[in-house]
Amino acid sequence: MKNYTKYIEDHTVRCEASYRGGGIEIDLEDLLNYNGAKMTAYQNYLGGGMLGAIGSSQNFNPLLLGKKNRRLYEEIKEELKKYFHELTNHEDDEWSKATYEQNQSRPMSAY
Repeated sequence: MKNYTKYIEDHTVRCEASYRGGGIEIDLEDLLNYNGAKMTAYQNYLGGGMLGAIGSSQNFNPLLLGKKNRRLYEEIKEELKKYFHELTNHEDDEWSKATYEQNQSRPMSAY
């Protein structure tokens, strides 16, 4: 899998990340050659300093992408969630040592 960190950083439309979660949105138009394509990763606060699993969404139907672009879509979706985990996984609290995989085993919402 390719490292998409530079692409994510260069194509971030908005980012609101804190110890209580938030979201990040990136522009995928250049990568997927799909007009207006955007993707988000988001995370909810579960309480007690714990963040939920990171979810993602997009403003297009990935099934309409060709095989190559669908693979790119899946790769960058996972990389965006990992990137956002790095932004919200703060030091100096009891949950800071949680790996991405451990975090993803949590529920997305406390409700």
